[in-house]
Amino acid sequence: MIGVVVMLESMGLPLPAESLIITGALFCATTHKLHISGVVIAAVIGAIMGDNFGYLIGRALGLKLLQKYGPKFGLTPNRLLLGRYVFLKHGGSVVFFGRFIAVLRMFVALLAGANHMPWHTFLWHNALGGICWAGGYAICTYLLGNEVLRLSGPLGIVFGVCAATIIIASFLFLKRNEKRLTEEALAAAEKDERLRIMPS
Repeated sequence: MIGVVVMLESMGLPLPAESLIITGALFCATTHKLHISGVVIAAVIGAIMGDNFGYLIGRALGLKLLQKYGPKFGLTPNRLLLGRYVFLKHGGSVVFFGRFIAVLRMFVALLAGANHMPWHTFLWHNALGGICWAGGYAICTYLLGNEVLRLSGPLGIVFGVCAATIIIASFLFLKRNEKRLTEEALAAAEKDERLRIMPS
């Protein structure tokens, strides 16, 4: 169940994968009726598989949908090119750190596929992120045991504030530097065929 829920969330469905991992690990720590290695393996495999399925869906359908419907939401061809440029240059970091941010975790694989991020790069950072996120949460919860219930509130607030700060700072940076970055992306597209957007 843990593996399936984590996999489906990683594909883009709004499911409580993180809470389920913590609950499963806590159950292992307090009852010893389930082994923590099973939770870790299921969560990690679910995370990696789900992101790969999400990547394939994004690769097959994402770009066409963004090209067709994006302009209605302010996603112009130049902004779409800018998104692909950012993924090409910094996609690995986006995939890895996106795993730890609830909002990004559901969509990062779809976006990586839609932006045609090289699969081998995606696979490496996706696997690393899945191991650190799913395995890290499960093992830390198991070691902390009941203490995690007391710490989860304050830690959740801290992580939430950090995630919100990163997202807002990234948005402001892109907004202020959109023209310059778009010019860089257009110049790069002339040399790199991976950035050339095929007509829909």
